[in-house]
Amino acid sequence: MTEPTTEAETERLRQATLAVRAEVGKAVVGQDGAVSGLLIALLARGHALLEGVPGVAKTLLVRSFSRALGLDTKRVQFTPDLMPGDVSGSMIYDQKAGEFTFREGPVFTNVLLADEINRTPPKTQSALLEAMEERQVSTDGVSRALPDPFLVCATQNPIEHEGTYTLPEAQLDRFLLKLTIRVPERDDEVAVLRRHADGFRPRELDAIRPAMTPADILAAQASVDAVSSTDDVLAYIVDLARATRDAASVAVGASPRAAAALLAAAKAWAWLGGYPAITPDHVQAMLTPVWRHRIQLRPDAEIEGVTADQVLASVVQTTPVPR
Repeated sequence: MTEPTTEAETERLRQATLAVRAEVGKAVVGQDGAVSGLLIALLARGHALLEGVPGVAKTLLVRSFSRALGLDTKRVQFTPDLMPGDVSGSMIYDQKAGEFTFREGPVFTNVLLADEINRTPPKTQSALLEAMEERQVSTDGVSRALPDPFLVCATQNPIEHEGTYTLPEAQLDRFLLKLTIRVPERDDEVAVLRRHADGFRPRELDAIRPAMTPADILAAQASVDAVSSTDDVLAYIVDLARATRDAASVAVGASPRAAAALLAAAKAWAWLGGYPAITPDHVQAMLTPVWRHRIQLRPDAEIEGVTADQVLASVVQTTPVPR
């Protein structure tokens, strides 16, 4: 693992990472928060789930992001008839060799765009579990490592839309962040239309230039690992997790793994801001996107219209902050 040895090199990596946001902005307008979320997932070696109604540029955002990173990217359109082997790969018979050989699936890439992931049944979604957690695919007793870096960026439509499935808890837990992609503000939406009026074509992203190399990404990830955490802030994360378990509207609160995920995201957010250590502010900033898909509300709370975001906001307000 490469680790920056000088402050100047760390700053160069930080500026290169921030330049990715500017490159994505050449194609996507009004989604700066989502771009930051994708950067956090990348730096923390996690994965990102993007939820929004059709037409808010979820797929374009991921395509632009991967192009700005200069990484190999493959896209899978998840459909009801998609099979696990269509994602991870399968054994096929080679007539010339007279034996079975492994044919790699699209998961063997740096950035996997899992488009409309909740339109396929849980059986196919399970094909991603090992890849997302272990960074490998096991077939016929053989484990094959995936490229490094490896990032799954999945898009999904809101569950109330026709033809969607609820993602299994195990699948949801593999995503570091769940980002909500909303309709842009009016001025941003006007800017989007202006670009289209001037000839912008979403399929053509030639204007986006890679702002980082794979080596830069690995070095930046190592630099994020070096961000420190005081015992007080670690205890604060634990207190927040325990508060979700005690919340009246929550059936299943944040797990210890969820607390570790929040720590990883907070370190990445602190690093992007140039901080050598995480603070409660960094924890609070990342809490909702990291935990909104990890807590389960009680059925009566859902009927009353309570949302996970509301519960988490309340938890932040009522949990004492370390001085």
